[in-house]
Amino acid sequence: MMRDEEAEGGRRAVVIREYNPKTDRDGTDAVDRECEVGPGGGMSLHADLLGDPVARIRHSPHYLMLVAETSGPDGRIVGLVRGTVKSVASGKSRPGAPAFAKVGYILGLRVAPSHRRMGIALQLVQQLEQWFELMGAEYAYMATDKSNEASLRLFTGRCGYSKFRTPSLLVHPVHSHSLKPPRRATVVRLGARDAERLYRSRFAHVEFFPADIGDVLDNTLSHGTFLAIVGDEEGGYEWSGVDRFLASPPASWAVASAWDCGGVFRLEVRGASRLRRGAAAVTRALDRVAKWLRVPSVPDLFRPFAGWFVYGLAGSGRDAAVAAEAVFASIVNMARGRAAAVAVEVAAMDPLRGRIPHWRRLSCTEDLWCMKRLGVAAAGGGGGGHADAWDWARSAPGRSIFVDPREV
Repeated sequence: MMRDEEAEGGRRAVVIREYNPKTDRDGTDAVDRECEVGPGGGMSLHADLLGDPVARIRHSPHYLMLVAETSGPDGRIVGLVRGTVKSVASGKSRPGAPAFAKVGYILGLRVAPSHRRMGIALQLVQQLEQWFELMGAEYAYMATDKSNEASLRLFTGRCGYSKFRTPSLLVHPVHSHSLKPPRRATVVRLGARDAERLYRSRFAHVEFFPADIGDVLDNTLSHGTFLAIVGDEEGGYEWSGVDRFLASPPASWAVASAWDCGGVFRLEVRGASRLRRGAAAVTRALDRVAKWLRVPSVPDLFRPFAGWFVYGLAGSGRDAAVAAEAVFASIVNMARGRAAAVAVEVAAMDPLRGRIPHWRRLSCTEDLWCMKRLGVAAAGGGGGGHADAWDWARSAPGRSIFVDPREV
């Protein structure tokens, strides 16, 4: 895992190695802090990993964190990257069982400002990709903000990634009053095993559906799966178990699960003016004393807060979007007192997105995922059965996408 190269301009060499939790925690925390400065001194979003630098990848089946350290007795960490490997549905058209592929996911790439433009980010990515291939991964992918020009130059310009998908991140604050789900929808909570059967039966072909969905649903951070049913008449559907549902599904329905990101990290908005903080506090005060007004209050995002993530959102039928709204509202209401915001990420062409309650100022209408086929698989050897010319990284997008909550 080591790579030692002289940087340009005679600067000290840098070693790429695996993260050591006993000695590297302070150094990696320092790099994370240096890289979280907002543009122009304005507001910025900070993440506190609660003292565990691998918190965001620890729940994945295979994970690795690499650091870049300057050589010498007084060497310090100046860069880092995190990665995971798992088996997911590729969305490839194939009769019968879904086509799965092993993929590596890159996240948390950081280089200290003092050591940028030295090729350290490229070294970190290349070393991580080598580990992906050793683990049998056929593809590597990453997510970034479409306005992050430096990241796009690195991945699409130097590392050979293609712009792949553009999902939307929709965020809704958690108020002291509850959201009102559509009256036509009946919402039931599923056990983990029933939820797994439903997901595997109906959505195993959706892009990025994880082969280990059972482990995701069983995780202590997963707070349940909810199914909303819209019958032909108001209140006209009676739940009789997953067997009957799968054998004879109702006209319209939607399903989603809830994940507590607060068990992994806390978020905080910094750099807000006193006026902005004060205005947000006034909306919360009104919401507390006069819930009947249903004031759209702004949670206290200026102190560390927990967020929830909705995953596995999917549905079927003419009124599936109505059912999706009911599921999302139910999860937002369940998060009251436990989270400040609830988010969901949906594909660009997902027909459910139009009914998901969200605040535009808190949301990101166009995230960007980039992907590439790794060298071993691209050459037709090893890794997982894509020796043909089909390349997932260059395929057309589908209507839905499964966003693994372990990689949020």
